[in-house]
Amino acid sequence: MAENERVYTIPLGRAYDKTRVRRARIAIKMVRTFLCRHMKAEESTVRISEKTNELLFARGMQKPPRKLKVRVVRADGIVKAYLMDEKPVEKKEAKKEAKKDEKKEEKPKEKAPEAGKREEKKPEAPRKESHFHENKG
Repeated sequence: MAENERVYTIPLGRAYDKTRVRRARIAIKMVRTFLCRHMKAEESTVRISEKTNELLFARGMQKPPRKLKVRVVRADGIVKAYLMDEKPVEKKEAKKEAKKDEKKEEKPKEKAPEAGKREEKKPEAPRKESHFHENKG
């Protein structure tokens, strides 16, 4: 670990004291305030990774986890929170991966040899007129 990297276990149990439908959102706010306090940063400079956010909302808004173990990195005045097993993805690497995915999708698919010809549809017999229209009067 570098000097500007720390590991924290953030207690989120107090989110369960709040309204059920707001618990996950409150847990996000709790993570932000915890990181502001411990990393001595402003709330506007705290970034939470997508996977951390997904973990907080994984069981729905009403049941966030009671604890959250994160790895916090400070770089250029910005505090970023990652899960313990998550690797930070830089913008350049993400762009390269996206380009590779696009190239794979652009390759035309080879046509599979036809096993047999499709049967042609038989012409349908003319429909009989309904009895409702005949009996006018």
